Amino acid sequence: MEELKIKNLADIEKFEKIPFEDRLDFFNTYDILKHGASINPEAIALSFFLSGESYANPSQVTYRDLLAQITRTANLFHDLGVGPRDVITYLLPNLPQTHYVLWGGEAAGIVNPINPMLEASTIREICQAAGTKVLVALGEFEGSDIWEKVSIVRKGLPKLKAIIRVMGPGDEKEGIYGYDEVITGYQGDKLDSGRVIDPDDIASMYHTGGTTGTPKLAPHTHFNEAVMVFMLASATELKPGETTLCGLPLFHVNGTTVTGSMPFSIGAHVVLLGVMGYRDPTVMQNFYKIVEHYQAVTFSSVPTVLSVLLDIPKGDADISSLRYAVCGAAPLSVELFKRFEAHSGMKIIEGYGLTEGTCVSSVNPYYGEQKVGSIGIRIPYHEMKVFITDDENRFVREAETDEIGSVCIKGPNVFKGYLDEAHNRGIWPKEGWFNTGDLGRQDSDGYFWLTGRKKELIIRGGHNIDPAAIEEPLYRLDGVQVAAAVGRPDPHAGEVPVVYVQLQEGAELTEEGILDYLKKEIGERAAIPKEIFIIEQVPLTPVGKIFKPALRWKAIKQVYRKELEVFGDMIDSVDVKVREDKVHGSLAVISIKPAPQVSNEEIQGKVNQVLTRYTVKYRLEVV
Repeated sequence: MEELKIKNLADIEKFEKIPFEDRLDFFNTYDILKHGASINPEAIALSFFLSGESYANPSQVTYRDLLAQITRTANLFHDLGVGPRDVITYLLPNLPQTHYVLWGGEAAGIVNPINPMLEASTIREICQAAGTKVLVALGEFEGSDIWEKVSIVRKGLPKLKAIIRVMGPGDEKEGIYGYDEVITGYQGDKLDSGRVIDPDDIASMYHTGGTTGTPKLAPHTHFNEAVMVFMLASATELKPGETTLCGLPLFHVNGTTVTGSMPFSIGAHVVLLGVMGYRDPTVMQNFYKIVEHYQAVTFSSVPTVLSVLLDIPKGDADISSLRYAVCGAAPLSVELFKRFEAHSGMKIIEGYGLTEGTCVSSVNPYYGEQKVGSIGIRIPYHEMKVFITDDENRFVREAETDEIGSVCIKGPNVFKGYLDEAHNRGIWPKEGWFNTGDLGRQDSDGYFWLTGRKKELIIRGGHNIDPAAIEEPLYRLDGVQVAAAVGRPDPHAGEVPVVYVQLQEGAELTEEGILDYLKKEIGERAAIPKEIFIIEQVPLTPVGKIFKPALRWKAIKQVYRKELEVFGDMIDSVDVKVREDKVHGSLAVISIKPAPQVSNEEIQGKVNQVLTRYTVKYRLEVV
């Protein structure tokens, strides 16, 4: 594969002069993995340890064995009656077996990865929507409740034919097969099905968006996934035999692609950071030792991970092998960016992507300018523009430079629509162009900047939270008249959900009581609000719709005022106003009158030190 050293948009356009079809060698994930394994079959493909304390004693899998286990797993599914249109759902943490199930499943049928931390009822709804035929789940395991959920999930799944238990015995009377018991009975050198995978065959269906209503499933074709791997591999700085760390979950496209199929396609080495990944405190405490031990070159992360790592001392660990970290899923503050680069000595590559685009859409170029806070320039052979749309999400015109509009994407990696046709209304403003729901602008160098979200998702440390997941349970609570969930800035998670509630006349609900109620009703822990505010009147638009920007501005103002209170006697007066801004989306205007003994420069420095930890832009006026 031609090595591509991207510095700017012109380099991408030059690379694209050769038609895309002339560059792509493989059109399905199974062939991609076969190619990766052929580069050096005896090289280590996967290293795995149960927790951060045992990082120096991993179990390891060669490329020869990786491909064989994937093939055996595909043959197991085929033996259970899985065909190209049948769905395999898995509820698994980060294990080598997860990769066998994922890629073996795609070679046999359609794979549906689900976040096992969701409530059992939510998981069942996703399985029902997907039409699950085979369910693969982790058996009894310390600290995990996945197997307990299986008994609830399996009820009400009419298409379910078999359950496969990973790390546990089978019970064929109950339709349960022990993966580790049966897998050795299948050959690992070819697909028993004899399947020839069509590029347009569905490879996977990922759950995306909220946890209420009809589950939103995004199908990816083999072509989508093959294209994504090619796009990433052509521009990656990871080389065959080099090591990348995987701490993001293998139910998310970042984990499965950026630290899965892409490194496997070039014969690189993937280290699975324990069962829980970055959520394991022992992994985080030993992170720099792990880097040194495996001579890791890169890892993929979200801002919350970098924030935690800032507080972990490097000690005497040699982390000079690290060249770059990829960071996405939520906006990265300028302060966190600068502090982590200084702390680690490595480069942060900030990017953007979404499930509907298979994984990545834009990235700051490794060899070019890193614009902190920007999501970078589009990747090769992938179109990305800002459109001005009408109230019905129809295309009006392309936005001018630095004009805020809807961020839209088009290309061979973009899906063809959600599984449920009801979710496809209003998502295509122009033929072939998907509206991401994000608002943003493109500068004169081609870099994109996110300024807000039209779809109003709250992104808490990389978790996409649909406000409806919080609001709908509240509307079932007697005494609630209006409820509106918004994201409040947070230096650790980027933003956290908070809820503003307007009560019915005479209602005696309390903020504490409402929060206790939501803890029982919400199926995703990340969606549980950080705080509840009972207010007299929720702001409305002239046509009676809830005006959420005003509530977001209210939350921003509250956070910034609270941060400024720490300066106490250094400040005589402070005023914070938050408003809409044509460039940044939202802007906090802060007016401060310092105490007589405090210089303007001193107070400016202290305020900047505190507020640059947040992603919301501000303008400081010292009067």
